[in-house]
Amino acid sequence: MSITTRAAVCRAAGEPWEVTDVEVDDPGPREVRVRMVAAGLCHCDEHARTGRSPALFPLVGGHEGTGVVELVGPGVTRVRAGDPVILCAAPVCGSCRFCSTGRQNLCERGRETATGRPADGSARFHAGGEDLGAVAALGTLAGHLVASEHSVVPLREPLPMAPAALLGCTVPTGWGTAVHAAGVAAGDTVVVYGAGGVGASTVIGARLAGARHVVVVDPVPFKRERAAAVGATHTVATAAEAHAFVADTTWGRLAEHALLTVDDLDDAVLCAALDAVGKTGLVTVTARGDGAVRAPSGRIIGFQRRIHGARFGGARPLIDVPRLVSLHTAGRIDLDQLVTRRYPLDRIADAHRDARDGTLVRGVVVHDQEAAA
Repeated sequence: MSITTRAAVCRAAGEPWEVTDVEVDDPGPREVRVRMVAAGLCHCDEHARTGRSPALFPLVGGHEGTGVVELVGPGVTRVRAGDPVILCAAPVCGSCRFCSTGRQNLCERGRETATGRPADGSARFHAGGEDLGAVAALGTLAGHLVASEHSVVPLREPLPMAPAALLGCTVPTGWGTAVHAAGVAAGDTVVVYGAGGVGASTVIGARLAGARHVVVVDPVPFKRERAAAVGATHTVATAAEAHAFVADTTWGRLAEHALLTVDDLDDAVLCAALDAVGKTGLVTVTARGDGAVRAPSGRIIGFQRRIHGARFGGARPLIDVPRLVSLHTAGRIDLDQLVTRRYPLDRIADAHRDARDGTLVRGVVVHDQEAAA
């Protein structure tokens, strides 16, 4: 039997989020219904809303969060009713070519996150007789959702569920960008471009990997302050300042790594990152852009610099999300530092406006105040 819940819905590209009642189906085979507690606010939702990223409208927003399993469908083995879980933007089936070779971030089920629908094209959200998709086939900006069990990670250790919501995308993407995708090593010099939630998490990863210098570039003073609080050794407003600092500090050798986590990737940022790394330096791209980006080939060939992309930071959800939970409970990282402000669902427009204005590292929508504490 379907249930009714409140959700943030976008009807068409460019239209605002509308908080309205939607119907949620019972879970089918290998699916679970989750009562949501908290949802992280990521720019990827806005990319979908504005049409910058492919999306099938209408759709429910949200692709990371925490909740409690209410009901399981036939064949579910990963969780049981009553389990607290993290809703993860990167599904893991565990058996495809990529999962079975240790690359869970590239699971074949990821195609469903692009369409926002299960593999058969059906929908789990409905409103006024119309089927609704969901960002990353999740829709964590709904009070309840139905998702594949492949998109849930059990939360085995006690952890406040509001900051834990960021473990569904923001934190593993940033941390993984430094630790897995880039492979930052002890003593490295790292330049991070962009200090939002993913950028700040990248700083955390680089710091834990043992980087000697973690230089953050962001024009927003508030974000630079927060980056310093989570481990950046130096923060600057411009790429030119970062280059000057790195050149001076390394006696001209330049950085080993440039990590791109900006909201809008363009030619200028890519070229600045290439200039910041020295011979055989690696530029790791987690950021998205509106189209193609270009850089002079001489900048790549001359110093044998490298550029590569990172989906979900190269993190492995079933391994690395529990690892990040343990790092938090052990006091090695502090997820609370990444949560700037909490919002009720009805204030979703305010939350996204604050994110656009640069006053947030990460905002969290709280569906259940008591459970989120």
